Formats: sequence, C-alpha cells, structure tokens
Amino acid sequence: MLRAGFDSLLTLVTFLIFTGFAVAALVFAAMAREDAYRAAEKQTKKFWLIILGINIALNLLVPMLFLQIAGLIAAIVFMVDVRPALAQVSGGGRGRRGGGSSSDGPYGPYNGGR
Repeated sequence: MLRAGFDSLLTLVTFLIFTGFAVAALVFAAMAREDAYRAAEKQTKKFWLIILGINIALNLLVPMLFLQIAGLIAAIVFMVDVRPALAQVSGGGRGRRGGGSSSDGPYGPYNGGR
C-alpha cells in the first residue's frame, strides 16, 4: 500500500516537472522572433512550436513515460541548444539589456582610471 502511494506521487511529480518544462520551452519558443531562428540557422519557429505543442498535448492526453521522455528530450534540445543561439542572435547573450561588455559598471564602462 505504501509503495502504491509512492508510485502515484512519483508519477505526479514526474508529470508536473515534464509538463512544466515543456510549457516553459513553448513560451520561450513563442516569444522569440521568426527571423532569429533563421539567423541562428536553427529549425523554424513553426517547427519548434509544433514539436513542443505536441509534447504538451501528449503529456496531457497520453501520459506514457516513453512519450514523456521523448518530449522532455525535445524540450531539453530547445532550451540547451536553440534558446541560447536565439539569445545570441537577438543580442541578449549575457542577460543584460543593451548587450554591454563585461567591464561595464553600473554607470558605464570602467576604463581603469584612464
């Protein structure tokens, strides 16, 4: 009886994590510009929206672990490979607005007192 409860809890946690990660990847894919995908030489925006949307639909409608893992791999590929490439092309490579250099201080570039 305890094992059945643990298995159902583990299944629920797995479902929530996989689905949440897929939703986050879908949101990031939808927010990026179409031309950024072409500039980064990745698949099209439509391709990633379809793949990640199917991932979410399968997680919600057919909760089979094999399909969830396949969808998780697709979401991981997007988040680890495509999203950083899109950010670099869009000018958001370091998470800073305006894309300043690493020697910028809060009021502008630091030039070492020169």
